[in-house]
Amino acid sequence: MTLLARLASDVQLMFRRPPRQQYGAICYRVKKKGGDAEILLMTSRDTGRWVIPKGWPMTGKCAHEVAAQEAFEEAGVRGAVETETLGAYSYSKILRDGVQVACKVQVYALEVTDMAKNFKEKGERTIEWVSFDEAAGRVREPELRGLLLAFKRKMAERLSARAVKQGPAGKQIPAE
Repeated sequence: MTLLARLASDVQLMFRRPPRQQYGAICYRVKKKGGDAEILLMTSRDTGRWVIPKGWPMTGKCAHEVAAQEAFEEAGVRGAVETETLGAYSYSKILRDGVQVACKVQVYALEVTDMAKNFKEKGERTIEWVSFDEAAGRVREPELRGLLLAFKRKMAERLSARAVKQGPAGKQIPAE
């Protein structure tokens, strides 16, 4: 191998870094009327594309805790975050210095129970509650779209199981 070929190979290896890890949340709520679930989407600050809350690892916090923290900082929502991941998706992020890096986002479900009036990134993003299908249609990342649609099926199962346990007018039926 010539010196030039070796240098070219080394340069290629330097730029083939593993993706950087992030943690995100699919934030959802179940409407009281009708019992349908909605997904929270927000725009990114830089490109304005539709995304879910996500961010970098934080010292001393578990992955699902980071996802919940990012949901609060970016969208002002709090709730119960699941500890089991829904899956992951990849995307390219352009850093402040213009460098493009590959990111892998591990995603957790967060059932929203509270929305803050004030939060860190208020006014920097547009936030909307939409149906699963609308959310899947808005996001650009195919893997995130797949996660949203898989979560839609999971939620349909959960909501139908919840409805079976409740009798007329939402009264709880005791277990036998």
